[in-house]
Amino acid sequence: MKKSGPQKTESPSQLIDARITELGDWRGEMLGRLRSLIKEADPEVVEEWKWRGVPVWSHHGIICTGETYKNVVKMTFANGAALKDPARLFNASLEGNTRRAIDVHEGETINEEALRTLVRAAVTLNKSKARR
Repeated sequence: MKKSGPQKTESPSQLIDARITELGDWRGEMLGRLRSLIKEADPEVVEEWKWRGVPVWSHHGIICTGETYKNVVKMTFANGAALKDPARLFNASLEGNTRRAIDVHEGETINEEALRTLVRAAVTLNKSKARR
């Protein structure tokens, strides 16, 4: 039996880069911008690729995901219901007890400083849970 050589696997960051390029439209641009804002808010963020193709950003647990659909780029915060959102960025998945999401449609902008604040709050929450 022939043994296969080492398999070349792409890192999660490379897979996210590829997704942004593959989209090639406003969704790719928005996903790239959101990714940049997450990294600005938390330079220690870990990028992951889960559930057969979903970008995930973590720090002591999942901060958020970056899903792309035909008409929306969705950032789902794993523990969003526990976060204060004075800028009212959360506009989707509001009925649950745990997650909250931000849906961004073509042509919309996002309050970048409020998003960075939300990411930092999610990291702080994850760290507090990790200490327990």
